[in-house]
Formats: sequence, C-alpha cells, structure tokens
Amino acid sequence: CCSLDDVADARSVAYKLNIPFYVFDYQEDFQRDVVDYFTTEYLKGRTPNPCVACNTFLKFDLLLDRAQKLGCDFIATGHYARIHFNKVTNQYSLLKGLDAQKDQSYFLYSMTQERLSKILFPVGHLTKSEVREVALRYNLINAQKKESMEICFIPNNDYAKFIEENCDKKDVVSGIIRHETGKIYTKHDGIHKFTVGQRKGLGFASGEILYVTRIDPKTGDVFVGEEHYLYRQGFDFVKFHLIRDLRVDENLDIKIRYRSSPASGSLIINKEEDTKKLSKERSDKVTFQFFEKQKSVTPGQIAVLYHGEEVVGGGFIQEAFI
Repeated sequence: CCSLDDVADARSVAYKLNIPFYVFDYQEDFQRDVVDYFTTEYLKGRTPNPCVACNTFLKFDLLLDRAQKLGCDFIATGHYARIHFNKVTNQYSLLKGLDAQKDQSYFLYSMTQERLSKILFPVGHLTKSEVREVALRYNLINAQKKESMEICFIPNNDYAKFIEENCDKKDVVSGIIRHETGKIYTKHDGIHKFTVGQRKGLGFASGEILYVTRIDPKTGDVFVGEEHYLYRQGFDFVKFHLIRDLRVDENLDIKIRYRSSPASGSLIINKEEDTKKLSKERSDKVTFQFFEKQKSVTPGQIAVLYHGEEVVGGGFIQEAFI
C-alpha cells in the first residue's frame, strides 16, 4: 500500500469523486512506530504485528490529528469493521465486519471511545465482492486491483534479510537450537529467524517433525519439540487495553493472532481485592486462561478479546504458561 502506483490510484479515485487530494510525508513516524518496532521485537525473540502498530499510530493517531487540523468532522477508512453507539450506556462499540473472510476488527483493538466517535467504516456492512461492484459501477481505476497479503515494507516477504539490513549487528542474538528434553541440535546465527510454531527453515535435518516451541532472548536458545510441546493453558498480557468498561464475568472469546479461530476462556485480574468490573482506565496485570489449551501462543503477538461480534479490547502476549 506504499508504492507510487498506489498514490496515483488514490489520486485518480479522488479526482473521479471530485474531492480534494492531499499527500503528507510521515516517513519518519512510520520508521519509528512501525519499522523500528517490527525490527526490535524480532531481535528480542518476539513476533510483532506491524499492521496493528500502523493502525494505532499512523491511521488513528497522526491521520486523525491531521484531519482535525484540516477541519474535518470524521475520517473514513476502508476497514471491514463496524461501529455502533449504545444510547443506554452512552458508549461506542467496535464490531466485526459482516464479511467474515475480510473482517479487520482484530487490527483495531486499540481504539478508544474518543476515536470511535470520529471514525466511519463505510464498507463494514459489505462483502469484498460488493465493494468491488460499487467501484465498477463508478468506474474507479482500482475496482479490480489485486490484493496484497504481505507486509508492505518487506521485499519478497523476507523478514530475516530485512531485519539484518536494518539493525546493528551487535543486536543480533545467536545461540543454540535444542530440544525441550535438552538434546542439542546445532548453532544458529540469530533468534530473529525464528517464531513460535515455526516448522520449516530450522537449519538442521531431523527424522521427526519439530516446531519452535519457545525462544530465550537472554541465552539465545531456540527450543524445538513435537507438536504437543506447543500447547499452553494461558498467558499474561502486557499493555492491556479496553475499548469500553468490561464485566470480568462476561463470556469472552479471544484470537491470539489474526487468522486464528476464537478460543474461549476467562480473564484473571491480578490484584488483591475482588472486582466485578474492569474499567478501561485500569492498568492492572491481566492474565487470560483458556478453557482448553491452545497451540502456538506467541510472545509479541496481539491477543484480541471478543464478546460475540464486539471487540472489547486486547493487548500484547507477554509470556505463555503451561
């Protein structure tokens, strides 16, 4: 979404719709909040989600601020998500897009009540094919444009090469690949080349099917094991965020990565006194415990809480536990 062709397409669509078109330079912000975050997290043995960072800091922070300076009442984006205002509670809710295959609500978990009051998602109630039909009806240049499924700033989807070209060599953590039972297989030249759940590209031959089960950034050890070693009972959140106030006894599902199926479980608020309500202003340590163990709970990834169709919040996976 960052090429000159994309800018030209956007300009063409704006001209067709007879609306003003502006281009602003946010390269330094993108570098700091998205690219540097992406690189630093991998160097720490964690698996980041740059699309969430881009939505949080670029689209709904800097872009929203720019819109207000231009005197705009709202910003509208093409996210497949919906917003609902509850007149009884006087709070906004973020809902899944109606197209389950294109739903992007996961990437928007960091929304606030203030931001939701100033944002429009006009395609959230449509399917992708219906959006294309509208674009064709108005003869827009991007009506049949091919979708990109890769991270926009990673050439050829080669994460490791990109990180190595954009980091200080002293920050690369090398170490040993060892089995969960203690068996040593081989040395490796950087934990940034591995992620929990990875099966291919481990750098050694084995007669067994092995997966990366965990990474120790302090020692550089990359642990591998059979599939059963991947399952975890829960995890601790870090930078936990809520869109609205939440009763801790609400039935909640959680997605531990964008394409994962929702899993059920319970929030555990780690504080001394009992509480039935978790305020969006709170920052207590929060743990999520699955009703059934889940596979490949990956530190650094985003875990997003759902109440039915509604996104209620989420945060970064800090550490998983057995």
